[in-house]
Amino acid sequence: MKIIQLHKKEAVLIKRASEQNREAQQLLFEQYSPKMLGVCRQYVKDIHHAEDLMLSGFLKVFTKLHTFKNEGSFEGWIRKIIVNTCLTYLNKKNPIQLTDEEFVFNDAATESLENTSVDDIQKLIDKLPEGYKLVFNLYAIEGYKHAEISKKLNISEGTSKSQLFKARKWLQESYIKTNQIENAEK
Repeated sequence: MKIIQLHKKEAVLIKRASEQNREAQQLLFEQYSPKMLGVCRQYVKDIHHAEDLMLSGFLKVFTKLHTFKNEGSFEGWIRKIIVNTCLTYLNKKNPIQLTDEEFVFNDAATESLENTSVDDIQKLIDKLPEGYKLVFNLYAIEGYKHAEISKKLNISEGTSKSQLFKARKWLQESYIKTNQIENAEK
């Protein structure tokens, strides 16, 4: 594992927060909560549920802060806790359902995303079937390998790869359909 030296101010802030210093905890929360809300939002459509998950995740962060070993990225450590909080919530709410739907795709899926806003892409991701969305987020956004995804979701690596492939195809097809509708309206 590569060890990254934290900025001294951040290391001091983390130490103070681990000693239950509320001011230090507040500063860490203010620094990382906007990004972590974005992470929660990738897994949960409803902003209010995403906020609740972010707060639950930060509670775990502050209770486990003493376990952070100043190795690697502090933000990455927080992000892992937040992602696991979201996965736990989703699994309790509805056990993860993987989809075996077959889609027919055409070759027009190579159109460019250059003029597409982040909000539009997020809306497409939100429409993914739940299993596709989880695997897509874990692989494409969080950077997990299929072996790690299979352990987190209790599925085979082949299922993870299949769900990712289908998610990408679904997104391509949805993107094309959205553009065709928008172009027809112009």
